[in-house]
Amino acid sequence: MADLLHLMRPGTLQLPALPPLALYVHLPWCLRKCPYCDFNSHEVKGGALALDTAEAYLAALRADLEAALPLIWGRPVVSIFIGGGTPSLFNPEQIGQLISDIRARLPLEAGCEITLEANPGTFERERFAGFRQAGVTRLSVGVQSFDDAQLKTLGRVHSSTQAREALAEAAGAFDTWNLDLMYALPGQTLADLAAELDMALAFKPPHLSIYHLTIEPNTVFATRTPEHLPDPDLASDMLDLITAKTGATGLQRYEVSAYARDGHRCTHNLNYWQFGDYLGIGAGAHSKLSFPNRVLRQVRWREPAAFMAQANKVSNEHEVVRKDLPFEFMLNALRLKEGVTLTQFLERTGLPPSSIAKGLAEARARGLLEADPARIQPTARGFDFLSDLQSLFL
Repeated sequence: MADLLHLMRPGTLQLPALPPLALYVHLPWCLRKCPYCDFNSHEVKGGALALDTAEAYLAALRADLEAALPLIWGRPVVSIFIGGGTPSLFNPEQIGQLISDIRARLPLEAGCEITLEANPGTFERERFAGFRQAGVTRLSVGVQSFDDAQLKTLGRVHSSTQAREALAEAAGAFDTWNLDLMYALPGQTLADLAAELDMALAFKPPHLSIYHLTIEPNTVFATRTPEHLPDPDLASDMLDLITAKTGATGLQRYEVSAYARDGHRCTHNLNYWQFGDYLGIGAGAHSKLSFPNRVLRQVRWREPAAFMAQANKVSNEHEVVRKDLPFEFMLNALRLKEGVTLTQFLERTGLPPSSIAKGLAEARARGLLEADPARIQPTARGFDFLSDLQSLFL
């Protein structure tokens, strides 16, 4: 773990204030690894997480958090996100213990959002209510599709019926929750997607996250790519359909892949996109932490066994060099439909306006950014050609 005195020495940056801080907790196990998934997830043996494994992992998370405390001492936490893997493989009592362990070690802001990822294939009746009692305030349900044939192609362990049951239970147990849906699936037509959206929107989700199926390196789909994937034009039409249908039901697009009703935007993800800080604990978790004169990135040991054996150490860490900060900031901030203020850029990178002046001028000249000099906000065209816009700050 980084030496605090070393991190507090003078450096090339000057951050006038530290950004909000979030906590990410990685629970790395799932029932079955999906063929499209490139996350750090590992199949459990025997279809259930052994009690001794869960307890050993929770103890390692405590050790990891305690070792990191000097780096974030006294900073309040605005949100907690428990991701995976499939965190709902842990039972409500274990999730309750985890949240209790965190509360005992970190100051949480009033109304701190605590999100848990859950999959329909890993819940019993009343389990979601148990997570709510344990202290979770927001559930993110990984449905991906309501089509049984597509679910089979995607390697999901749940059926369409289980997906609908899980959503009904989530809506009953939580005031705010999220539905994850994938599009541009093999052989999918606009009519197929319209039917998926109608099914999803019938549950009146407060938040919808949509993900274009992409073929990532080091996944099963990278070596055995499914046939009949929609071409870019069809995928673009699908995105237009999603935006039109969600808008008609009161869900507003606020980020490239996120739609929400008023008051239900995801605090944790907004903090990422606004270049806030986050401490990541657990196997393979990433952190981004600011200090008065530098920004530090860390990664934990990826393999669960290696992490548990060395939970008080990180596998690697580095300072973000000055020339990389504009692109790192823009990679996140330009995903937001409303963008960010220029002040946020100055505060969160510690850089002067001159560091991005050329990129801003070119982006505005090409119609990719709004003309407002106080905001860095994509135009509709900039939103459609996001990677072109982001690359101007490389």
